[in-house]
Parts: sequence; C-alpha cells; structure tokens
Amino acid sequence: MDYKDTLLMPHTDFKMRGGLTQKEPEMQKRWHEMDLYNKKLELNKGNEPFVLHDGPPYANGAIHMGHALNKIVKDIINRNKQMQGYYTPYVPGWDTHGLPIEQALTNKGVDRNKMSVSEFRKKCEAFANEQVQGQMTGFMRMGIDGEWDNPYLTYKPEFEASQVRVLKDMVERGLIYRGKKPVYWSPVSESSLAEAELEYKDKRSPSIYVTFKVENGNEVIENGVNLVIWTTTPWTIPSNLAIAVHPELNYVQFDYEGEAYVIAEELLDTYLEAVEWDKEKVARMKEFKGSEIERVEAKHPLFDRMSLVILGDHVTTDGGTGLVHTAPGHGDDDYKVAQKYNLEILSPVDNKGVFTEEAGKYEGLYYDDANKVIGEDLDEAGALVKLQFITHSYPHDWRSKTPVIFRATPQWFASIENVREEILEALNNTKFQVEWNRERMYNMIKNRGDWVISRQRVWGVPLPFFYAENGEAIVDPEVMEHVASLFETHGSNVWFEWDAKDLLPEGFTHEGSPNGTFEKETDIMDVWFDSGSTHRGVLDYRDYLTYPSDLYFEGSDQYRGWFNSSLITSVATRGVSPYKELLSHGFVMDGEGKKMSKSLGNVVDPTKIMNQMGADIIRLWAFSSDFEEDVRISDDILKQVSDVYRKIRNTMRFLLGNLNDFNVETDKVAYDDLYDVDKYMYNKFTKFYNETRDNYDAYNYITIYQSLQNFINVDLSNFYLDYAKDILYIEKEDSLVRRSVQTVLHRILEDLTKVLAPVLVHTAEDIYDHTPHRTAASIHLTHFSDKEDVDEKVLEQWAQIMAVRDDVYKALEVARNEKVIGKSLDAKVTLTLPEGLTKDSINSEFTQLFIVSQVEIVDELTDGTAYQNTTVKVEHAEGEKCARCWNYKTDRNLVSGKDDICDRCRTVVGEN
Repeated sequence: MDYKDTLLMPHTDFKMRGGLTQKEPEMQKRWHEMDLYNKKLELNKGNEPFVLHDGPPYANGAIHMGHALNKIVKDIINRNKQMQGYYTPYVPGWDTHGLPIEQALTNKGVDRNKMSVSEFRKKCEAFANEQVQGQMTGFMRMGIDGEWDNPYLTYKPEFEASQVRVLKDMVERGLIYRGKKPVYWSPVSESSLAEAELEYKDKRSPSIYVTFKVENGNEVIENGVNLVIWTTTPWTIPSNLAIAVHPELNYVQFDYEGEAYVIAEELLDTYLEAVEWDKEKVARMKEFKGSEIERVEAKHPLFDRMSLVILGDHVTTDGGTGLVHTAPGHGDDDYKVAQKYNLEILSPVDNKGVFTEEAGKYEGLYYDDANKVIGEDLDEAGALVKLQFITHSYPHDWRSKTPVIFRATPQWFASIENVREEILEALNNTKFQVEWNRERMYNMIKNRGDWVISRQRVWGVPLPFFYAENGEAIVDPEVMEHVASLFETHGSNVWFEWDAKDLLPEGFTHEGSPNGTFEKETDIMDVWFDSGSTHRGVLDYRDYLTYPSDLYFEGSDQYRGWFNSSLITSVATRGVSPYKELLSHGFVMDGEGKKMSKSLGNVVDPTKIMNQMGADIIRLWAFSSDFEEDVRISDDILKQVSDVYRKIRNTMRFLLGNLNDFNVETDKVAYDDLYDVDKYMYNKFTKFYNETRDNYDAYNYITIYQSLQNFINVDLSNFYLDYAKDILYIEKEDSLVRRSVQTVLHRILEDLTKVLAPVLVHTAEDIYDHTPHRTAASIHLTHFSDKEDVDEKVLEQWAQIMAVRDDVYKALEVARNEKVIGKSLDAKVTLTLPEGLTKDSINSEFTQLFIVSQVEIVDELTDGTAYQNTTVKVEHAEGEKCARCWNYKTDRNLVSGKDDICDRCRTVVGEN
C-alpha cells in the first residue's frame, strides 16, 4: 500500500523562488493604492513621535550605491521604530541649488549669456525637477517609504523664505558681516568655496627658497642681510607684504660665501641640506629672538616696496625657515596677523585666477602659469636660493576636481567665534553611537574659522541685502523679513525680476541714499546654508514633525558638511542642536576596497541590481554591512547575499507549509504544556528575538544579520526543523506532540516575519500574505510582539542535551563511513548520559532528537566510543522498517509480516 496520502505533508502557495523583479513592483502598486504610508501613520497617531530628518541628496545624476546604502538604512531605522508603535513621519528632500546644475545646463548647450538671470534660473529649476523625479523613482523602487507626494525641495518658496529667516535671526545676533578676507576660491567654478566643498588630493608644486634683503635693520640686523623665506606658491610672491617670525624662537645670522642670511636656529641644518650648501662653509655670526627683529624692513625682490617683519604665533619649526612669507590676501594666518599691523589686503587675482593690474608686469597671466615666470624673475634678481618640486596634499574643488587658491575678495561671513562655545556645548549634549565621531566633530567646530556664506553664482537663494548710494550695506532684519514674505509668496526669482525699490518695504528710506536709489546684492547663499537650514524649513515648518529631530543620519563626510552647517545655524538661531543623535555611514567601495569610478569599470548600478535580482537583495546587502565603516559590494558579495536570502525564504516556506492546518486561536498549546524540546526552542527563539530587538535599536544590523543566519541554519535547519519532520508528517493531525511543535513554529513564523519586515519589506509582505489567520491588511500595519523573559534554566539544561546530541552525530558519521548504517534511521544508538541528565528529565523522545530508530540509555558502556560528553555505540537498528515512517521497529505485527507499518502509524492511519 502507498502511504503517501496518509502523511501530513507541508502545503503552501508561498513560492520557493522569490520572483522579486516581478512581484516587487506589483506589491508597491498595491501599497500605493491602499495608501499604506498614511495608514501606518494613522495606526500610531498620538503615540510618541520618532523623526529621522532626511539629509538632502544633490539633485543631479542617477542614484548610486551610496544613495542606496543611505536610504535603505534610514528606511530600516524608520520601519523598526514604526513597528514599535512610534509615530514616524519621514519627509524625503533634495538639495536643488548650486553650481553643478548650472554646469550641467552649460554642458547641455544652454548659453546663460543669451537670456536673463530669471530665465536661466527657471531652466535650472526645471532641470532640478527632472533629476528629483529620476532619483525619487529609484528610491521608491527600493521600497523606501515616505512622503513622496510632498518632499521638501530647497528651491520651493516656503523653504527659501524659512532660509532667509534663519539668516535674519543670525543678523539680529550680530553674527553676519561683510569683509574682505582670504577664502577658498575655485578659478574654474569662479566662486568661493566652503571647507565642506573641498577634497584633498596630491599636487605637484614648485618649492622655492627666496631671499629678502634687509634695508632697515633697526640696529639689530645689518642692512644687506638676507632674510630667507620658503613657499610652494611662487605666484603669491607679488602679494607679499610681510615676513612673519615667532617672537620666542631663536634665529641665527650666518655667513655663507660672503653673504649673510637669517634662519631659525632649529631649522638651520634642515635648510642647509635642502639647498645643498656645505656646512663647513657656514660661519655663525650672531643670534637673536624673533621679538628683537619686529618691524625690520626688507626689500621685496620683485617690486619697489618694503616687506615688514612681523610677529606671529602661527610660525612653527615643522618645516621651511622659520620666517614665513606673508601675503595677507592669500592666506588665513597671513590675514589674521596682518590685521594687527594694519597691512593692506592685497590680492591681485581676478575671479578666473588671472593676475590683475595690481600685479604689475604679471597682469593677464593665469596664476599657475605665473609660477614659472616669477621663479625666473626671482632667479634673475639673485633672490632665488633653490627651486625644486614636491608632491603634497592640497585642497581641490570637490566639483571641478581642480586645485583651489586662497584669495581675498569681499564676501559675506557668518561669525563662528561668537557662538562657538554654545555650539560645542550643544554637541556635548548630542548622542553619538561612536564617541570618536563626537571628538572628530568637536575639533572641527573648535578649529573652524568664520563661514563664508556668499557665492558668486545665480542658481541659489539670493542674499537679501541692499546697498545705499554711498555704498553702505543695508543689513536690516525688518527688510529681510519683508523679502522673506515676498519669496514665500512669489518665489525668489522676484529678486532678479523686480527693481530694488519694489523689493524694499513701501516707504523705506536710508540716510545713505538721499535720492532713494538702492542696489541689490548679486551674490547668493552658500548651498550649505540651504541644507543647513532644513531644520527650520522642514522640521519647524511642518507641524507634524519635531524640532529637534531624533536623528540625523548621513555619510561620514557630513561631519564637516550638513551635520556641521545644521548645528551652527540651529544653535545660532534657536540655541539648540537640530538633532538629538548623530549617526553616520562609510563610503561604498568595490569588492577590493577601491573607490568606484567609471574609468576603472567597477561601478555597481543599484537600478541594474533591482532589475536583475530585486530590491530586497540590495536591502539585505545594506543590512549585512557594518555600515559605520566603508562598505564593499561586488557580484560575488551580492551572490553571497542572494544565497542567504534564499535560505531565509526557504525556511519561511517550511514554516508556512507546516502551519496550513494550525489555527492559533484553537490549536495553540499553553507554554507549560509544551514538550521540553519545544520549550527549549521557544526560549532559544525568545533570546534571539530579544537580542534582535535590542540590536535594531542600537543600529547593530550586521550582528542581527549574523545571528539570523545562525538561528536559521543551526537552531532551525540543523536541529529543530529536522527533528520536527517526523512529528509533523507522521503523527495524528491534532495530537498534542504535533500541536506543541506547531505552537512554537507559529511563534517563530509570526515574530521572525516581523523581524524581517523592516529589511525584506516585499518578502515579509509575501510571507504575511500566505500566513493563515492573519489579522492585518499588511505586515507593515502590525507591531512587534512584546519581549518575553527567557528561561535560562531550560537553555542550560538543553545545552547539555545538545552537547550529547553532537557526540551522537559524530558516532553516526563514523558508523556511516564504516557502512554499519546508511541513513540515520537505520541506527540503534546506545549511550550513557552525563551527570545531571536522565532519560526522565525531558519529556521528549531521544529517537526523534537524534533522528534514529532506537535509543537505549545505559549506566555503563564498555564497548562504546568515548566522546567529550558521553560514550556512544552505534549498530544497525533491530526489527523491520516501517513503510510509512521509515523507522525500524520491533512491533509484533511488523516483525511477523502481518502489517507493513508500525503500531504508531497504524493507530494514525486507522483513524484517518
């Protein structure tokens, strides 16, 4: 007789193969039609909010794996909080202003000189919208949930108005001023740059030692003595106005081949080696402190003017000569020290990096080309001691990838000094997962100079300042509020479309404009001021969000970018940090840890992966990463992730298949009535579940990923599910032993699906759709189950039992290799039990635990093999093989041939 139909085999419509590329879009359409995002908010309405504020990606270009990592981790964080019952609105946003969009239009053939500024800005807006839509489509395809029908965009009128009001508040605190001081400048972009817009790369530069001859030594140094400076920017020599020395350093005047020179004593040997002079020819003449030569004057080697010796604490002996070439228009330290001596801020270079008329004979030369010409002129003048080339780290414009210069231009600045202590205090009150990141950002703020907030572009938020007829800047909070209201109503294009008088409040007068004529500022705000104002334009503006937000989460480069600018503007205007907690992720590298680039051909496209493998695979990859460090991705890594996904899916399919006849309302077995092995697995899962919940809150996703694999592979597949098959398939449908197993399987299915839901959003929904007796319209409209206490005594006892099981499995493998048995059900196992463990101490069958036909427990076993925990003997099972359960039994009817199935099976079959 064929007993196949008498077995309770698994049944489910949940497919073994995911078919994610087809199912995911269908599922997303369903979620959209049911308005799932708003249903989730409604479910938790009135509960404690959790707001993760989205840092705006730049609206230019297709999405990349960095975007994927960022958005997916944010989505996991939000979904975890939502399933805990938090009210979790998520407003995605985009940074839509800035130079890259202007350049993109230029590259597409748009000639901005053939149209008005307003017309060009409208083209920028249209381009930004196209980019936003493209990226948004990609993010939504990843299963990222949020307010996609109402994102925040930094060009929107309400946002620009909020940004102007942030600036107004800083004006009222006296933090905004206009000055001419050196700033990072990109000759290619023709604009000033913030520190966050810089990247450091190696650059080959000329390194020169130059002499300035003393003409007024103030009775300390004789006229004609050479003061030696060192620089890697020969093009700044025409701007030299001073030579800085440290007041406490010792300087030495020495003779070399009839010429006298001055060097910091500590650097003399290094200098002689660098310029390849013979030490034996050096004759020391005298020594003096730097403070003694203050206001000595030396002749500029190329211009008919003097360079003043000044004192500066920034002078070090780390390199050079200890006498620092000082061009106040081309260096921050130079500028600061020059202020003390009322020196001119000379910067004879225009927006394109070309020398102006102030540079004399060098007018018209590009600054980098001037290095060679100036070097030759210094040599001709007898002032060039040594020229060589060095490779060193140098700041580059992060957009154009070209070197920047320091250039003094009239700019608008935000003072950091006046609010620095408040910012540092707010930072100390912020939660960090990694304490080193707090220290890192603390030092950035501590050492940060004033912030250049003006940019010489057109696609951005105009600086709402005016100029009177006498040139005086009008920085008036009431005027700024009026402009903010105009922007809110009409958009910021009115700044470029209306006359100044129409932008000012009606009847506005100013003593600097007796004729009532005014000019508008032409600069726009730094885009970091745009994104740095999102706390006001989004968190504060939308009443369903919270300010401060609970969390800011972005790439680690944002400690000097968005994290930094947001903290400054928020503390400066509201006195608090805009975030309670900061978290960051690393960069996405290829499989070998190399940066991705088109030229290397190692770029991984998330859209391509989604089309080939599905979004849940990318999501699982992000979840599997130690994201606070740099993360790797490659075809091999994705294959490994896919294998893990397949194992998860097949495990859940097994659970679903074996619960098709189980109704938790009527069939659930109370915990106290569970069989001991089921209590063990119940507690084993409870411990995993509790730890997983804790790890979710601590963002330890890689730990969850690893423990999930361990639970599925070791605890379920290698043990419990294997053990349970005999019971699930063979026993009577409603038997206690079977319902006991199903009760545990149901608990695992229910809570494991929820554990997976924040990550495998589509797969978890698919599992839930196939779960019998589900109670909600979507897994994403359910909450996590409460954590339960773990019975550690059960786990301790079963750790001992599982150790015995391991020994038995070793013995079975030996018997299999020696051909004593084929499959494990062919075996009879005789064994001893370790102290503290008896056959009666568990109410589960050892035969099912070991998956063998017969087990005999003895007190002593002389002919067995001793293992770590027990002594085991394996021999072929006695009796005959049951045709239904395949166990060997010694039942009388089976052995005599009267029946072909064992008594247990006959009891079940007879009742079917």
